[in-house]
Amino acid sequence: MSAVEEQLFQRFGREFPKGSILFREGEPGRDMFVIQSGKVHIAKTVGDVEKILTTLGGGEFFGEMSILNNRPRSATAVCAEDCRLIVIDPRTFETMIRSSAEIALRMIKKLATRLQAADDQIENLLLRDGSARVVHFLLKEAERGESAAGGRRVEVPPADLPARVGVEPATVDEVVGKLVKAQLAVAGPSGFTVPDLGRLAHFLEFLRMKAQFGDIA
Repeated sequence: MSAVEEQLFQRFGREFPKGSILFREGEPGRDMFVIQSGKVHIAKTVGDVEKILTTLGGGEFFGEMSILNNRPRSATAVCAEDCRLIVIDPRTFETMIRSSAEIALRMIKKLATRLQAADDQIENLLLRDGSARVVHFLLKEAERGESAAGGRRVEVPPADLPARVGVEPATVDEVVGKLVKAQLAVAGPSGFTVPDLGRLAHFLEFLRMKAQFGDIA
């Protein structure tokens, strides 16, 4: 950690153990957070199920919407690991934005990325077939993921996939098994590698057509 980062942590930083609930959906919000180390789950209740929307790591920020629009928290934030976080109040946030065009631009770009991710999540929720939801999620995450040896990375552990897509673990395991067997994805402890985005997109379209027309004699 650089000297500047350490000074920032000394002034605004706090440490939170794994499992700490930073805020809950529906609560009033007065602070935003920047992750110096560790990971944080952002989750939202859909019906009776709490779904993990995303997992954020070092350098990411969250909680800014309650500062920007002065509305209750739209999701719940939980420490997935021990975390070191910078906690920024509204006055400090406004000062940062006004004094640095670079910070403002970075935030705009990040918010635009999150808006696209939100659109993808809405599209996913509209899929009635659980198998299609799993494949759709992996495809969209791979499209945003980094290139790696053998394809595009999806940094979501298989164990977290049911909560991310709101599908029963047994269904997720079955779909992942089919994808691996068909060489449409490679599964590992920390996530997936998608060798060919086009082939996975074609398989998703097949599942959509099957769900739509499968019952027609």
